[in-house]
Amino acid sequence: MRIRRVLSIAVLSTALFGIATPGRAQSTADESPWAVDLAVGLSPSINGNINSGALGTLQGQATAILPNTYGHVYGTGLDIRFGGGYRLNELSELRAMFIYQSADADLVRLGDIGPSSLYGQYSDYKVFALDLGYRRYLPVSPHFRLFGEVTAGLGAIDRINIQLAAPQSNVILNNTDFYDGTAAFTWSFGAGILFPVAKQVDLTAQLGFRHVGGMADVDQFESTGLENINNDSARLTFPVVVGVRFRFK
Repeated sequence: MRIRRVLSIAVLSTALFGIATPGRAQSTADESPWAVDLAVGLSPSINGNINSGALGTLQGQATAILPNTYGHVYGTGLDIRFGGGYRLNELSELRAMFIYQSADADLVRLGDIGPSSLYGQYSDYKVFALDLGYRRYLPVSPHFRLFGEVTAGLGAIDRINIQLAAPQSNVILNNTDFYDGTAAFTWSFGAGILFPVAKQVDLTAQLGFRHVGGMADVDQFESTGLENINNDSARLTFPVVVGVRFRFK
């Protein structure tokens, strides 16, 4: 995938540039404790179902729904971050980040309805969250520092619709409300590398795990036997992001 190759080249180039950068001892005595971060990357899904399996009826016909993971339906999504940190000391920092994750859906086979296969086209997955956390640095050399961080926060997940089609049964359901928009708890932990490229500018590369809680159920499947289709909708991803940090004087 083109975007994956671009990210790989960016991470490699960033790492090589950091190694080639002349050593610069990072003095914090005369700097503001505040810093601003911008980052972008990929967010592959590694766990969670956009829909669970269920047996019941739909449009008066016997229906079997197969479970579909986020990875199968949405694949690798985009991760965009903006925020900053407040330095407690040379090794510790409080963090606040706005994180936007989005992913486009593929057409998938959901199961069977009557004599026909049932297909579904989900709308895009979008979540905007504010994560608060703590970062700890490990100075390895004057060239770069490693860090680990943990965060927790709250995210707003957009409503998700689905268009259903069963060609052999001549059934089409447009814009079906599959999940209502909802607020969800988020948490993450990760590790990365940071190195200076200018007097007040650092480059970063980071990876880790990020969890976004489940979405709101809808009542359209009540008394159909398909009520469990909305179970297990929490999502776990493996974000890989690169970014730039601006430190204030």
